[in-house]
Amino acid sequence: MSSLYQSMVAVIEQSITPLAGRLGQQKYVIAIRDGFTAALPFMIIGSFMLVFIFPPFSADTTVGFARAWLDFSQTYRAQLMLPFNLSMGVMTLFISVGVGASLGRQFNLDPVMTGLLAFMAFMLVAAPYADGKISTQYLSGQGIFTALITAIYSTRVYAALKQHNITIRLPKEVPTGVARSFEILIPVLVIIGTLHPLNLFIESQTGMIIPEAIMHLLAPLVSASDSLPAMLLSVLLCQIFWFSGIHGSMIVTGIMSPFWMTNLAANQAALAAGAALPHIYLQGFWDHYLLIGGVGSTLPLAFLLLRSKVTHLRTIGKLGIVPSFFNINEPILFGAPIIMNPIMFIPFITVPMINAILAYTATKFGWLAQVVSLTPWTTPAPIGASWAANWAFSPVVMCLICMAVSALIYLPFLRAYEHSLSKTEAEKNLNEAPALAGTVRSN
Repeated sequence: MSSLYQSMVAVIEQSITPLAGRLGQQKYVIAIRDGFTAALPFMIIGSFMLVFIFPPFSADTTVGFARAWLDFSQTYRAQLMLPFNLSMGVMTLFISVGVGASLGRQFNLDPVMTGLLAFMAFMLVAAPYADGKISTQYLSGQGIFTALITAIYSTRVYAALKQHNITIRLPKEVPTGVARSFEILIPVLVIIGTLHPLNLFIESQTGMIIPEAIMHLLAPLVSASDSLPAMLLSVLLCQIFWFSGIHGSMIVTGIMSPFWMTNLAANQAALAAGAALPHIYLQGFWDHYLLIGGVGSTLPLAFLLLRSKVTHLRTIGKLGIVPSFFNINEPILFGAPIIMNPIMFIPFITVPMINAILAYTATKFGWLAQVVSLTPWTTPAPIGASWAANWAFSPVVMCLICMAVSALIYLPFLRAYEHSLSKTEAEKNLNEAPALAGTVRSN
């Protein structure tokens, strides 16, 4: 067992940790993560409007309150949809600005100007103008990958031009705001002069503008991202990164967020059309079934720690139980500890993967309502799961099942860990006893 653990630690230290460290510090991963974080408040509020637009009641209900709500939502659906359409419906605008601003900051460029440049680059290729109207088809989930590509491209162009001093410089006496506006003139011209002709060329050759062509090329990848293997792989990587002391959630969500947002938009469009929801693996699924209480689904473990026979673990349980309700489990991860603890490695890795299999299977059989809303990741699991599925009750049951299964898996490993700690403490007391006795005799 000891040699196996040493081999595992060696692999983590020599291969996984350096790779995860480089990936976590990668400029583009950071920019994508920051872009989605910046857009998150708008998307959460927009998603919350779905609760009012599509109340969780049967269409033929006769209950007074439910019937009144349904009638109200149907009568004023166009008005109620406006906040949703101007938040979730144009999510790519917020994302493109956020990605551009974050990446520009990393290249020591003005974040406001790089954000606006990214916004213009995206609109140039993704919002065709005809008959006095701008198409909004690709301003939601269908345009996410285009928003990321154009934001990165425009920022890199701006950085390259500035690095080679290809810019308009004004005297120092000119106000900073004016000088900054003139500095970005050449990048704007270059972006227009490259992206617009490219868009026209692709459209003439394929009949598709850039975002449509990108989604066509990425369709197999987007489809694969919603599969059980993709789900298990992303969870496995997150857990291994965390076990080696690296914030795996930030890395995995930074990579998966474009896929999740694309699939969320498809689910919301299906909900609005009254069609079957096409996707399962979304951020609400990740947050509320796989990370119950935080990475490793440690909320059930926190309850077990409260009744631990070891004082140290019982204290950690008391410190960590309240944050764990809100999916913050660093006190448990580093206090117990779970990180780099060979006894807790197996349950830490397997618990969220088993939860994934359970929730995915239940959804496939039609027992579990699917995600249609974006929720704050700090929302307690049963509440957040129900909220994400438009306040259905089945997610609450699923969360409780996952918690019970997680507790059963964690329990034997926790008991083994308690025994190990008790044994170590007894040996320590035994070794200290002769020294203490010698001190007493000398006195």
